[in-house]
Amino acid sequence: MARYAILQTFYTSEKWRVFRLNLIVERGNSCQRCGCIIARPVDIIGHHKVELTPENVHDHSISLNPDLVELICYDCHNKEHKRFGYQSLKEVFLVYGPPMAGMVEFVRQQMSRGDLIVNMDLLYSALSGLPDYDKPDALFSNVMGVHNFLLDNIKTRLGKWGTAWIIGGFPEKFKRERLAEDTGAELIYCPVSREDCLARLENDESLRYRKDEWRGYIDKWFEKYQE
Repeated sequence: MARYAILQTFYTSEKWRVFRLNLIVERGNSCQRCGCIIARPVDIIGHHKVELTPENVHDHSISLNPDLVELICYDCHNKEHKRFGYQSLKEVFLVYGPPMAGMVEFVRQQMSRGDLIVNMDLLYSALSGLPDYDKPDALFSNVMGVHNFLLDNIKTRLGKWGTAWIIGGFPEKFKRERLAEDTGAELIYCPVSREDCLARLENDESLRYRKDEWRGYIDKWFEKYQE
C-alpha cells in the first residue's frame, strides 16, 4: 500500500491500470525476476525501478515509462522491499579509500531511496550546517556520538533500512577488517592513485583555500595505507 494519498490515487488511476495491463499483454504473465508463472493478472505487481514519490509521480517519464517498470510476483516484490519475512536480508557495505577518491559519489550512484549512509563528512555537515569540508573541533564528540550510534544500529540491524553504507578512509587493514566483521559488511575499495587524488584536489574549487590542508590528508592516508 502506497504511503502517500497522491501515490494511492496514481495506482488506482485509469492511466496506470491501462498501462500495467498493456505491459502484461506485451510481456506475458511470468515474473521478470524469478520466472514463475503468475496465474491471475491481479497478482502481477508493476514494480517501479525508480521509487515513486509525491515529487516524481506526475513525471510520466518515470511513473509511466515501460523501461522503468518490472512485472514481478508478490514474493519478489516483498524481497525487493525487504518485508514480510525478508526483513533480515540487510546488506552492509564498507566503502573506503583515500581523500578525493569519490566514495560518496560512488555510494550515491549505487544506493536506493531509504538506504542508511554513515559518513563523518556528511554527519558534520548535518550537525553543523556547514559545508562538509568545514569541521568545527567543538562538534567532534557530538559527531562521533551520532556516528557510533548509527554503527550500533547497523550491528544490531535496527531499523527498516535494507542496505547500509559505511564510508571512510580506513587505511589501516586491521581497523577496517575489524569494523567489517563487527557490522557484517562487505569491503569495497575505491582504488585511486595519490597523483589522481592530488589532481582532483587541484580541480576542486570548493577547496581552493584548503589545498595545503587536504594535501596533508592525502599524504597521511597513503603513508598509513595497508592492503
